[in-house]
Amino acid sequence: MKILITGAQGQVGKELVSIANQRGFDVIAAGQTELDITQLKNIESYVEVHQPDLVINAAAYTAVNKAEEEQDITYAINRDGTANLAAVSKEKNIPLLHISTDEVYGTLKPNDPPFREDTPYAPNSPYAASKASSDFFVRSYQETYGLNTNISNCSNNYGPYQFPEKLIPLVISNILESKALPIYSDGQQIRDWLYVDDHARGIDLIIRKGRRGEPYNIGGINEWANIDIVNLVCDLVDKRLSESDELKKQYPKAPVCDGKKSRELITYVKDRLGHDRRYAIDPEKSNTEIGYKPEESFETGIKKTVDWYLNNESWWRGVMDGSYQDWIDMNYGT
Repeated sequence: MKILITGAQGQVGKELVSIANQRGFDVIAAGQTELDITQLKNIESYVEVHQPDLVINAAAYTAVNKAEEEQDITYAINRDGTANLAAVSKEKNIPLLHISTDEVYGTLKPNDPPFREDTPYAPNSPYAASKASSDFFVRSYQETYGLNTNISNCSNNYGPYQFPEKLIPLVISNILESKALPIYSDGQQIRDWLYVDDHARGIDLIIRKGRRGEPYNIGGINEWANIDIVNLVCDLVDKRLSESDELKKQYPKAPVCDGKKSRELITYVKDRLGHDRRYAIDPEKSNTEIGYKPEESFETGIKKTVDWYLNNESWWRGVMDGSYQDWIDMNYGT
């Protein structure tokens, strides 16, 4: 089977490419430079050339905070790009698996049960609205035209290759530069954390075992408050550097190199607009129908994540040097 994976240079896309290659699939890995999904004709010509048997849409504008100010870009990629993929998939009769988020469901109160696949959509931010509308486009092509589709909604990913605007890599990189660790409001926002390998395994199971037209939630069953995550990452980075003279030499600005604790960098800031209080995924349907359950414990996954960023400085510095934003401005700027 030949699989086209959009967003192949992103965190989830990279892991999907790896799993698909391991399974012996013929993988077409399309990053931003290879395929601009905001342009319908680009998709038409790309699909005509490569003739995939399945399209997995892992492409998305995921800078949630920036989405409030960059709504044109957010909707161009998340909503319109997905609609374009659905249109071409329909014309070529190619199944489409669309990767989405738990943010489409809105927010949970402390004692509310986790999100299920039948939880009504209630997006509270521009980013969440863009992903909800992308899901609706995919569903509409299924219901109206009979397109073979699946939608997956995942909880908060973490692990290697995550862009540093996200909480965990932001905290790690800021610690290493001795920069402030900004915490919105009281830091008690709760998220369900999902290691990226587990997320990709869930997508693989949907491909192999999922029922046509069904949505599937992929979660980590692992709720943590943001401030607790930040404190944990601070302690792990301090421990790793205190154990390694080589790492201290590599990151001389880190607080532990001056006998300080990284927790001292924590700075509480005004909450951002549309910031939901709690997300949590109920993956019971995915467990029952396709055999999904997370395999990576948070204890081991967060240690792997910290070690990966400590050992891959060139990658995260390259992402932060402005080249990614330059690409966005060049292709979608007004």
